[in-house]
Amino acid sequence: MFSKACEYGIKATLYIATQSLQDQRVNLRDIAGEINSPEAFTAKILQQLARSRIVDSVKGPYGGFQISRERIGAIKLSEIVSAIDGDNIYRGCALGLEQCNAQKPCPLHDKFVGIRNDLRKMLESTSLYELATGLEVGLTFLVRD
Repeated sequence: MFSKACEYGIKATLYIATQSLQDQRVNLRDIAGEINSPEAFTAKILQQLARSRIVDSVKGPYGGFQISRERIGAIKLSEIVSAIDGDNIYRGCALGLEQCNAQKPCPLHDKFVGIRNDLRKMLESTSLYELATGLEVGLTFLVRD
């Protein structure tokens, strides 16, 4: 559903948020290790997230990535997805066909419209804080053991 970059972006943002809630800044190496992603790929994703003002990048020997507590509560999952994948998830064909649209629908088009609308609602109503605090209390895990 999401691109691999978007999956890593969500995981990275969640990890940064959980650490930020504990007043900790995290560096690229720690983030890449925690989400099991190559460092160079993670760096590109973090650049996109920083440009979109989802994460803050602090330079210097004590630098790293962080998100202010206020922003953690305000950021919606849809913002992270949009920063990495754009809005293609809301527009693309379920079968990946380029010519699929309302005038020339694929066999799944009408069924997928409802799923996309539900997905949009879920992404727009789920806050980063909600996800990060769920991770903090151990209800979910960022990576598999």
